Amino acid sequence: MSENRGVVYIEQGKVEIQSIPFPKLDNPQGKKIEHGVILKVVSTNICGSDQHMVRGRTTAQAGLVLGHEITGEVIEVGSDVETIRKGDLVSVPFNVACGRCRTCKEQHTGVCETVNPARAGGAYGYVDMGGWIGGQAEYVMVPYADFNLLRFPDKEQAMAKIRDLTCLSDILPTGYHGAVTAGVGPGATVYVAGAGPVGLAAAASARLLGAAVVIVGDVNPLRLVHARSVGFETVDLSLDASLSDQITQILGVPEVDCAIDCVGFEARGHGHAGAQSEAPATVLNSLMEVTRVAGKIGIPGLYVTDDPGAVDSAAKRGSLSIRLGLGWAKSHSFHTGQTPVMKYNRQLMQAILWDRIKIADIVGVEVITLDQAPAGYQQFDAGAPKKFVIDPHHLLKKAA
Repeated sequence: MSENRGVVYIEQGKVEIQSIPFPKLDNPQGKKIEHGVILKVVSTNICGSDQHMVRGRTTAQAGLVLGHEITGEVIEVGSDVETIRKGDLVSVPFNVACGRCRTCKEQHTGVCETVNPARAGGAYGYVDMGGWIGGQAEYVMVPYADFNLLRFPDKEQAMAKIRDLTCLSDILPTGYHGAVTAGVGPGATVYVAGAGPVGLAAAASARLLGAAVVIVGDVNPLRLVHARSVGFETVDLSLDASLSDQITQILGVPEVDCAIDCVGFEARGHGHAGAQSEAPATVLNSLMEVTRVAGKIGIPGLYVTDDPGAVDSAAKRGSLSIRLGLGWAKSHSFHTGQTPVMKYNRQLMQAILWDRIKIADIVGVEVITLDQAPAGYQQFDAGAPKKFVIDPHHLLKKAA
């Protein structure tokens, strides 16, 4: 078996389906490893983080094989792998983690210290994250398989819910992490900035954690319509009415207990005029304004250290005009960084299998073929209220 195809970043605004090498049990430096497995990719999702690269908002190089949201069937097992077997159906956390370093042992798998020579933290198919080949492909290699992989206990049951389970590799744990770090609990009032897939996953997670009211804000009317259709309150940030005024119309008070930033560094301004242009600090500053004193703000939205397409020279270095004094005065707690997926994915798997959360419906999963991936990128970039899931081997179509 030697054929493989994947989604390859070509240049700003362009991806292509190309023939790529069949994966080997090698690390990015070309060293042979026996702790990995090779997967036949069952599903792999297009993420908003991928879009940042395709828009030219990172230092990603042409030729990068994209994709960090992966679910697959094990077809080859390294000699050092002990708990994963050929034929297992598994979810792959987007974090590449060794399981051996201090941060991995402390469950901070988003900042593993060994899988990326440049800095802490690794991921598949992502710029500056260690060179691990992405999984928007027919086949992919996963290292440290015993530690990284979450095996589904029943393949038939898992395939029946694969549209939901595909979200375990990133967006559902990421949304859940945002809700947990924002302090969401029973009876909480919650504001989620962003009605994209991660924002909706955060809203669904807040509801799972017992929130009384979940409000989702965005400038995209189609995404707000979808958010309302799956049971969330919404605010339209393209209107000239302020965020606090719109929250008051819903809650009777201009503040919430908990807030979650699911937008990140490509945020737009608020109001009719502001929504037409980028204002990267807008979301964080608005969350400080509407979060109660001593409240918490979870920030799973992506912020980068280098942004060549930023609106000003400071933002190009990741420096934003954040009103930290306001957050300090209100005794806010902030939590940032990559989600440690393994901290949550097993519990969330059970929530899916036992019908506690219908995440595919909430985030608008739409299954496409590998050849349709470039069109999926274009539609997602245009703001379609969907989560595009690639089905490289037509296995989801068969399961449906």
